[in-house]
Amino acid sequence: MALGPIEVLVVGFPGSEFNGAILPALEDLMDKDIVSIIDCVLITKNDDDSIDVIEIEEVDTNSDAARLAALIDEGPDLLSDEDLDEFADALAPGDSAAALVFEHTWAKPFRDALVGSGGVMIANVRIPGLVVDEVLAAMEEEV
Repeated sequence: MALGPIEVLVVGFPGSEFNGAILPALEDLMDKDIVSIIDCVLITKNDDDSIDVIEIEEVDTNSDAARLAALIDEGPDLLSDEDLDEFADALAPGDSAAALVFEHTWAKPFRDALVGSGGVMIANVRIPGLVVDEVLAAMEEEV
């Protein structure tokens, strides 16, 4: 079966303080078949600027990260070493991040209908919500 659109989301945790608070929101999205997480890698930048990369299935079974690991629908490894290095560059020493690769499962029926109708995708632009908020705030200041 073909995958839906794939997106990579890198979420940082200053001070490496991952407490699992995002998990209920992820579980809800998955329960509603909006997204499926197909891969996850944990990245930590140590105080000496060295990087530790841990595949999610390698985490301690008694951690909040293990609860995240249980949500993963194993898919292809889509993150390269170069991707992980780039994500790690954005971290300060002592910080960590989770790189989540997820499929937009909600889009699969639309994709199938589009293809079935003879339509073709011309563009797909994603604008982060924070960018939209900044633009709207700037527009309000101009008024």
